[in-house]
Amino acid sequence: MTKHHNQKDSSLNLFDTKSHAEFMRPLIVPPGQKISLAKDYDPGYKAHYLKKSDSKSDLQEVIEALKHYQDMLYAQNTYSLLIIFQAMDAAGKDSTIKHVMSGINPQGCQVHSFKAPSTEELDHDYLWRCSKALPERGKIGIFNRSYYEEILITRVHPEILAQRQLPPSLIDKHIWKDRFEEINKFEKYLVSNGTIILKFFLNVSKEEQKERFLERIYRPEKNWKFSTNDAKERTFWDDYMTVYEDMFNHTSTEWAPWHIISADHKWFTRLAVAGIIYAQLKELNLHYPKVSEAQHLELLQAKVMLESES
Repeated sequence: MTKHHNQKDSSLNLFDTKSHAEFMRPLIVPPGQKISLAKDYDPGYKAHYLKKSDSKSDLQEVIEALKHYQDMLYAQNTYSLLIIFQAMDAAGKDSTIKHVMSGINPQGCQVHSFKAPSTEELDHDYLWRCSKALPERGKIGIFNRSYYEEILITRVHPEILAQRQLPPSLIDKHIWKDRFEEINKFEKYLVSNGTIILKFFLNVSKEEQKERFLERIYRPEKNWKFSTNDAKERTFWDDYMTVYEDMFNHTSTEWAPWHIISADHKWFTRLAVAGIIYAQLKELNLHYPKVSEAQHLELLQAKVMLESES
């Protein structure tokens, strides 16, 4: 066992048992309880860390551990892991995925970014395009935005729902409650078939988003990241916070709880996400497949053949 997986290692102990529960408490949405996004979750939260340099070695060791567990996940070929990211613009989804997954074997990981639906996708139900992108057994699938957009942006902008080609009789006062239930049942079905679901909302403050938008404008190499529509969407900030909070209160379940990750400090966001993924994979008690006695004898025979070559 390498240093990175030694139980004495302090950074990994942070995500084990009691320490993990303490670390998680300010980040998780307790299933069955009503939360207030504004009152209960601080976008600037950074646990016991004072600055970025305090977290650097911890992040590197957790990323190294993720490489180890992803290798066993792939070899065992029993579970799949679905990681969902939702956030306001400039919260750091792309950079979090890039850093947290930096040590992962690309063969065992797929990232899907869901933009505005295509004509083909509009001709199907709202879960269809995500359903066909689900990870296979042994693999990690990452959704950069997801089917949750259909209970977020469509509520903030009702005119979008009118474009979804639904029968008019289905667009009534019950549609959001129905969709909450549909998503919960869909995720329970996935979990019941071996897919582990981790849902992350990167919680950036409105003030920090403004600073990141301005940076994208001031720095030429980041101009491509900014759209005037990003600034326009800020006028709907309070509406988005309302629908996000409602979503958390209805879709954080025992089988797929939401994690609200403070995002004003990108370095903490990355550590928290990496640590939660690590802790989840560790819980699965993954292991490399054991060969049968017959297979072991075949390996010995192959070893003899190879070693006897001149």
